[in-house]
Amino acid sequence: MNKLEVQNISKHYGRKKALDGFDFIFTDGIYGLLGPNGAGKTTLMNIITTNLKPDKDGGKILWNGEETRLLKEEFRSQLGFMPQQQNLYDNMTAFDFLGYMAALKKLDRKKAHDEIRELLKKVELEDCAEKKIGGFSGGMKQRVLIASAMLGNPRLLIMDEPTAGLDPKQRVIIKRLVSEMSKEMIVIISTHIISDIENIAKNILLLRNGKIIDSGTVSELTDKITEGEKNLENLYMHYYGGE
Repeated sequence: MNKLEVQNISKHYGRKKALDGFDFIFTDGIYGLLGPNGAGKTTLMNIITTNLKPDKDGGKILWNGEETRLLKEEFRSQLGFMPQQQNLYDNMTAFDFLGYMAALKKLDRKKAHDEIRELLKKVELEDCAEKKIGGFSGGMKQRVLIASAMLGNPRLLIMDEPTAGLDPKQRVIIKRLVSEMSKEMIVIISTHIISDIENIAKNILLLRNGKIIDSGTVSELTDKITEGEKNLENLYMHYYGGE
């Protein structure tokens, strides 16, 4: 069982507070982060992945009981991250890009070769393995990034808008893949496509102004809706309205 403890983490950008004493414990399973733009979701993900430093206010992040800032590379080797921005090398083939990412993660070359083939198959890009990424559609690039995040069998997988640009069929494939992998890892997903997490999330966190305003299972949260159908779409409208 993996355990990620985010303890009293805050982050300011000038006078703007992006995170305000965020505090939560994650264990194996899928967690959905919901909230309008500016709620603090991406900032939280970038701090957990060590791409961004929090304010120096005494807060800390623990991975299986040890501070991530002290674990450094040991923690990062157990981490898979899919950022919202598509940072890809258009002149590389899909296979070469994933091979490059595997090398950065210091994965065994032979094992990585086999794993890349398997991941490309899972995200339905095996027929495009030797094609250059520059000719890919936005949805295809998104699937390359998903495969990259899953390289090395991470114990903590963080995904920022993973299904943006994918058609409904592709979203179902990715949702099934993530659900299967989540049995032995923590998966944190930020998304505006609420249906992608409604049936697979262990827990939903609702954020506003860098704080958790509510959290719980889908059924626990939707039971709070007094009018209309009890689903996450209506829950979102219940908390955020037109935000």
